[in-house]
Amino acid sequence: MTAMDQKIADTLQPRRMIDAHFHIYNDAYPLIENQGFLPPPFSVEDYQHRTKDLPIVGGVLVSGSSQGFDQSYLKPALEQLGSQYVAITNLPSSVSDEKILALRDSGVCGVRVNLKRRVVSGIDNLVDFGMRIWDLAGWHLEMYVDSRELDELIPKLIKLPKASVDHLGMARSGVSQVRKLAEAGVHIKASGFGRTEVNIAEAVKVLYATNPDCLMFGTDLPSNRTERPFNISDISKVTEALADEDAIDKVFARNAAKFYNIKL
Repeated sequence: MTAMDQKIADTLQPRRMIDAHFHIYNDAYPLIENQGFLPPPFSVEDYQHRTKDLPIVGGVLVSGSSQGFDQSYLKPALEQLGSQYVAITNLPSSVSDEKILALRDSGVCGVRVNLKRRVVSGIDNLVDFGMRIWDLAGWHLEMYVDSRELDELIPKLIKLPKASVDHLGMARSGVSQVRKLAEAGVHIKASGFGRTEVNIAEAVKVLYATNPDCLMFGTDLPSNRTERPFNISDISKVTEALADEDAIDKVFARNAAKFYNIKL
């Protein structure tokens, strides 16, 4: 990289960030093996240390597969993180209205449908469940799924009033399916670059051109079960693909702030 290229790259760093996707693993609360994996502890302090040099002003704590349907860790984690943080958690479709409302009052704003790690196995009632949590609590569904399996899901997801998909859909061959979702208003997380086959720059350019309101950046810390953990270069890949200060602010802050009702 030439000195001029470096200067341009330096000017394209986000001035503020909503981290739209990260995990906390507090081993004082239940953790279960998932497909033979048990995550090492990753505390709020660990997360704050790893991100201390980033301009993070809020974020979205996401329940991992090893947390199953347990939410006991969420409330203390959110209290420690502060009012600019919300949570997405795993829940079965049989969950009671009372539990949904109690979790909403604790800072949860959506349900993760984890098909990739088989936390849930069926999608037959996906639309009904998505409509139920929306009508009851204003929640959305977040899909963790390999985009090569999205053909069956696309007609269901686009019927939902609010939905998102993790990690750019993960598969290079699935970018066209993710683009269809972006066209329909589904939000896409630019996250988990160490676990995706997608060409990051190409996907960001295509999805931003398709729907500039859809992309939301996330660190995916602590990046368990990935070929490599989150790296500062992940931010540069996105900013260089966008190459515009307003677009960068949308993808790194404004889109997520609006989607998750986080104040900027």
